[in-house]
Amino acid sequence: MAILLSDVTDPYCTTVLKGISSSLHSSDYLPILLDIENSRAKFKDDLQKMVDRRIEGIIGVANTALLETELLTTIKKHKIPIVLIGRDMTGTNISSVSIENGQGASLAMKHLYELGHRKIAFIKGPEDILDSEQRWKGIYKFASEVGLTIDRKLIMPMKVPGTSYEAGFIAAQKLLRSKQKFTALFAFDDVTAFGAIRAFTEAGKNVPLNCSVVGFDDVTTATYFNPPLTTIRQPMAVLGSSAVEIFLELADAFFEKRVAPPVHRKIAPTLVVRASTAPLDAR
Repeated sequence: MAILLSDVTDPYCTTVLKGISSSLHSSDYLPILLDIENSRAKFKDDLQKMVDRRIEGIIGVANTALLETELLTTIKKHKIPIVLIGRDMTGTNISSVSIENGQGASLAMKHLYELGHRKIAFIKGPEDILDSEQRWKGIYKFASEVGLTIDRKLIMPMKVPGTSYEAGFIAAQKLLRSKQKFTALFAFDDVTAFGAIRAFTEAGKNVPLNCSVVGFDDVTTATYFNPPLTTIRQPMAVLGSSAVEIFLELADAFFEKRVAPPVHRKIAPTLVVRASTAPLDAR
């Protein structure tokens, strides 16, 4: 069976992979690891090669390229068990394990709001990533509930494809150059937050005294960053192990020539408070 990763160097992917690997170890399946390198062309090519070699199943750590569900639907016609991690595929015949993105975004907003922050800036994820849309729904839902105004001048879309330190660094620099006042920043993910904190530091801004920063994912390096990052934790090892559990159920049905309905599992995130956020009155 094959494990498709969007980018093997991404700390999100590596942590999810650990959960997959640990769970597959006790099974009879020998995984083949494929890094599609955030390339749609490579994704399409690798999928075709897997079909040609009669691969027994696919677990994909989803990203922008893996949103091309028409390709996966084509593969699904071969009855191959497929499970996507990180994308809610409800409404399709492709099984999935995903996080409650909206709930996670609401948790981040609630944390900043309770610390007294009202002028909150945002580094918005790429529009073609579904997570970004879901998190924005959570942001606006919380804002509506408490009567918080979201200032569009404080929303900085990421201009670099995918998520990266560079994208966060560039977006934070643009926020600083805009001269708009803000006391907190909610970044699309941890890696983006790391880049933003670097930009703030180079500009002489202290995190969290001048600006509190929240990320999303809780990658391993979030604990050891300077300052340690407050973030929304995705239980990534659990995402991986849950996907394997679903895959094994689908694979059993496949070999027993049974029809197994797709499984769509949602996992709740949690808030992890560290040193990158502080009360507004601590400035």
